[in-house]
Amino acid sequence: MSPSLAERRPPAPSGVDASTSAADRLRWTGFGGVLLLVAAAWAGAVTAPSSAPATAALAAGIAGAAVLVLSWALLGRTPPSPQRLRWTLALWCAPLLVAPPLFSRDVFSYLAQGEIAARGLDPHALGPATALGAASEIVGRVGPQWRDTPSPYGSLFGAVQRLIAQVSAGDPLVGVLLHRLVAVLGLVLVVWAVPRLAVLAGGAPRTALWLGVLNPLVLWHLVAGVHNDSLMLGLMLTGAVVALEALRERIEWGPLALGVVLVALGAEVKLPALLALAVVGTALARRRGGTVGDLVLAGAGTLLAFVAVCGAVSLLTGLGFGWVRTLGTSGQVDSWLAPTNWFGFLTGGVGAVFGAQITPVMIGVGRTLGCVLAVGGIALVLRAQLRGRIGGVASLGAVLGLFVVLGPVVQPWYLLWAVVPLAACPLPGRARTGLAALVAVFALLVPPLAGDFSGRAGQLVTGYAIGALLAGAALPLLRGTGLLLGHRPRFTGPVVGR
Repeated sequence: MSPSLAERRPPAPSGVDASTSAADRLRWTGFGGVLLLVAAAWAGAVTAPSSAPATAALAAGIAGAAVLVLSWALLGRTPPSPQRLRWTLALWCAPLLVAPPLFSRDVFSYLAQGEIAARGLDPHALGPATALGAASEIVGRVGPQWRDTPSPYGSLFGAVQRLIAQVSAGDPLVGVLLHRLVAVLGLVLVVWAVPRLAVLAGGAPRTALWLGVLNPLVLWHLVAGVHNDSLMLGLMLTGAVVALEALRERIEWGPLALGVVLVALGAEVKLPALLALAVVGTALARRRGGTVGDLVLAGAGTLLAFVAVCGAVSLLTGLGFGWVRTLGTSGQVDSWLAPTNWFGFLTGGVGAVFGAQITPVMIGVGRTLGCVLAVGGIALVLRAQLRGRIGGVASLGAVLGLFVVLGPVVQPWYLLWAVVPLAACPLPGRARTGLAALVAVFALLVPPLAGDFSGRAGQLVTGYAIGALLAGAALPLLRGTGLLLGHRPRFTGPVVGR
């Protein structure tokens, strides 16, 4: 007697197996997108900027970026275990390690500033063109708007820049690779810190890793773009974890002091990390009783600790305190992404209709209003933390978010200052979806091939249009995951390592 149809049919995979298969397909589809992006970047690097091959390379790069963003977004619907997410991160990062700098040319500013320090000059007083000469090959690679501006970075990062300049002996390829190594080391710290932040906040480590670490902004701007925000975030978040863990049940002064030092070192890369000390100080004040006096004492203590670390680093590196004078360097560019500048652009445009050139003045007004709102908002967040209405991790994400949104300059990678700690929090579904959507939009907002596209708007539009069409070719691959049309594999087993 022949077996029945039910007996001949192979057993249906379990929900966990189906989810694993979907995650594997998304992992490799995203990897293909990264490979396409890197290949396009190298092709674009050897073609004339305004040529047809350059437009084709731009379109291919945009398509590769879009495929990765879509794969990441779908992976978040049923994220795999933290271990598999870490392996996915390593897989997606690997091709970017050998890519030319993408999305930004800031790493060449780092190289120039390091060369200035290596020659015994002060990078906080002299811009690249002045210190190295306008005809220098290094200066030629720096973005035009930054060739005459001194370094705004702290002495710790200045020492890193100087060391890389000395080791690379002026070779830009070696210099970029060494700076990328520093960025990867910072990312390793972030990967270590994020699941622990999720435990502190009561969130899910796998969701925190997917949204906070695997997200395209991390890949594009910390690894491919080689921004020093990676080192800042790594030190700041690691310090925050150590400090907040030291305050969970009783005050452990040794780990608390270590955490404060690590956060202060992060601020010696980029100053916004200093906001984490305000959160740690508030957590300490709450642990001691939550009175205004406790807050004043904790704030004074953390501030003195920062001053001590700042003084030690500045003196030991020999780079001094000149970076304090140049903190506003990035604000010299009127960022169109900054909401505080929109007021000036709008009123300035209206004024121009009537012959009044008021844009710079109104941008200044908008920035002042933004500063006032940011200070007030941060004070309210810290007050809520002191009263126990929100936790330390949520407070960290909120104060950094206010600082970015209401600051004078917004860059896509600045969003990571707030996104990473917020990703560790148990956000409502809609809030998590909104945060992921924001990441996805900003991941595609800046063209992947670094360069100046002013005067080449047609090339940019063409590149994005063709890139979108090319990205559509990945849809058949993604349909096989069962996630593209809203279907989720069902989990029949227990969820481990959430």
